[in-house]
Amino acid sequence: MAKADEEQFNELHSLVTTEFLTRVRSGEATTQDLKAACDWLKTNDITGVATEGSALDKLAKLVPQIDPDLVKSRLYGKNFNRAVSYKCEVKG
Repeated sequence: MAKADEEQFNELHSLVTTEFLTRVRSGEATTQDLKAACDWLKTNDITGVATEGSALDKLAKLVPQIDPDLVKSRLYGKNFNRAVSYKCEVKG
């Protein structure tokens, strides 16, 4: 059996991309389809920039902002600095 050539890979790439687009646009995409589409974008090194008013910007605004220091203080309480110091000593 002969290996696939570049034209065949391009066709498969186009078909997979078109299928994902069709499912998402129709509103019939399942969570699994959306996850697969995200993985497909990541695999193909596709990224987006959240420009003002874009769909990605709107999605980003839905995600709550997290304060890392607040999370650490809630995890470690008053022992936050000691816990960080201890971890550094163990690794070092």
